[in-house]
Amino acid sequence: MSDAALSQGGFGTSVKSFGALGDGRNLDGPAIQAAIDAAGRNGGGEIVLPPGGYVSGSLFLRDGVALRLERGAALLGSRDPRDYPLAPTRWEGREVLAHSSLVGAVGARNVGVTGGGLIDGRGDEWWRLARDKSLANPRPLLLSFDRCETVVLDGFEARNSPSWTVRPLRSRNVSIRGLTVINPPDSPNTDGIDPDSCQNVRISDCYVSVGDDCIAIKAGAEAGPGSELVPCENVIVTNCVLERGHGGVVIGSEMSGGVRDVVVSACIFRGTDRGIRMKTRRGRGGKVEHVRVSGLVMEDTLCPFTINSHYGCGAWDDPAVADLGLRAVGSGTPAFTDIAFSSITATGARLAAAWIDGLAESPIRGLSFEDVSIELGGEAAPAPAEMSPNAPAISRAGFRAYNVLGLRLANVSIKGQSGPAYRLRGCPDARTYSCEPGPRILASRLGKASSW
Repeated sequence: MSDAALSQGGFGTSVKSFGALGDGRNLDGPAIQAAIDAAGRNGGGEIVLPPGGYVSGSLFLRDGVALRLERGAALLGSRDPRDYPLAPTRWEGREVLAHSSLVGAVGARNVGVTGGGLIDGRGDEWWRLARDKSLANPRPLLLSFDRCETVVLDGFEARNSPSWTVRPLRSRNVSIRGLTVINPPDSPNTDGIDPDSCQNVRISDCYVSVGDDCIAIKAGAEAGPGSELVPCENVIVTNCVLERGHGGVVIGSEMSGGVRDVVVSACIFRGTDRGIRMKTRRGRGGKVEHVRVSGLVMEDTLCPFTINSHYGCGAWDDPAVADLGLRAVGSGTPAFTDIAFSSITATGARLAAAWIDGLAESPIRGLSFEDVSIELGGEAAPAPAEMSPNAPAISRAGFRAYNVLGLRLANVSIKGQSGPAYRLRGCPDARTYSCEPGPRILASRLGKASSW
């Protein structure tokens, strides 16, 4: 089909016009890519997958091109690694050479994926290779958009991603609405939606149930060769249902570029290990600031609120990560400031009501909880509330905070705990109003306590 024959009407151009079969067996990737490229050369357009199964490797969107999956259409990830070419990208905060995503774009403007169809990464073989540690390069993501301007993802279902599912990276003006994201609970590193070093991101009306964090806001890891530290800022998460993940909405642990101006509202969390989770460690640097979280309902989380400044994953044996004492402040010192939680109900919390862990040399500053009700219950074997070398195994503990300046608790209710409802250490200016039961402050000097 010639470029001139591309439809410019409201119905878009069917990939079958370029030879795609949609039989669920033959490789349709080259035909779909030909349709995308032709639309790009003609100034953009909508490429349509009619009902059927379309097997494909990596697809690259061009300026002004949107991929629409009609109801009954399924884009099926090829099981051949050769169909996912290696390309430079960022993975877990560092610049690497990785397999390209199933659908993505680099440096494009006005791109999107829409419609009521399905994108199935068929990631089981990738998961096996990851568990066996037999991959030379990181796995493909399901959808990734790097250095793009104006990205719209709307209405489709995404399943069985080889690794992270949806990842905008170093992009601006990103709208993610009405997605259903489902990965098995035991699938490794299959985060749901991970905006990384992006500006102006809105995530709304999504259902996410995955094998790692549901939504994770990131900003790169420690500076190294070729690294580019860009903040993630102006992020809204609203009207979402988040289930099963390691965290519902997460900031970090890659936050070296900084994360700021984040709003999370009107969401339901069910069965997530943690609800709102923030994680970092010495050496990461970066600042998390101006975060507002309100109007949430959490059910059956291990711990509804965690801020962990001693995140141990990948650095369990590093003494700087585990040290609860005072260390010198430098470019690698992370910081949390101006974080507010309000109008939140959590029931069935099993490990702790909250785990708030600041550094002695960089305490959390300006943290507030207002109109928050936490009920502990259910059965859980004692375990750490966070992935920290110094976190003890606990069960149904209350609200625990360590090294916080400007802690404010107003109308906070904690029920069903085992032991004291609150343990506040290194919180010298904590203020409490109408809390039930009444908090008590221990070891008020910053960093004085040698352990939890």
